Amino acid sequence: MYSVTQLARSCGLSRTAVLYYESLGLLRASSRSQGNYRQYGEEQVRRLQRICAYRSAGLKLADIRALIGEPEQREAAGILERRLTEIGTEIERLKEHQRAILRLLGHRASFYRRKDMTKEKWVAIMKAAGFADDDMHKWHREFERAAPEDHQEFLEYLKIPKPEIDRIRKWSRETA
Repeated sequence: MYSVTQLARSCGLSRTAVLYYESLGLLRASSRSQGNYRQYGEEQVRRLQRICAYRSAGLKLADIRALIGEPEQREAAGILERRLTEIGTEIERLKEHQRAILRLLGHRASFYRRKDMTKEKWVAIMKAAGFADDDMHKWHREFERAAPEDHQEFLEYLKIPKPEIDRIRKWSRETA
């Protein structure tokens, strides 16, 4: 038998994660000790390993619940195929972001010749190109990761005040 902590460690999780999965009904202790502590057996270890495998594939908890609830094979395949399609869509979106960044970096010299570019104009251009706030945050994170000095220079070019530049660069590094 495993305690919560032992079960969590066996799957590389925190104790809190195991208790969270239990609170959602994805996992259930097989018994209680005399001291009323949760105890888990090999069946729960295998179930938690399946949960972890599905989480590592990026599945949502609702989908995992359906998959581990003894679904028919077709239903499981449908859930996994849907996730695969979602991943493909996300990859294409990220590739488009990469292409946009490369275009921007390729035309960097022409941007720097323009003296009237401001943060507000730049944000408007990015929004017009289809970037949502989350996309712009990802753009900053990638710029900071790939070329931190250029990122600093670009933010200065946009006439952003130093304290704001420092904040942007700080959260860009923290969330990278």
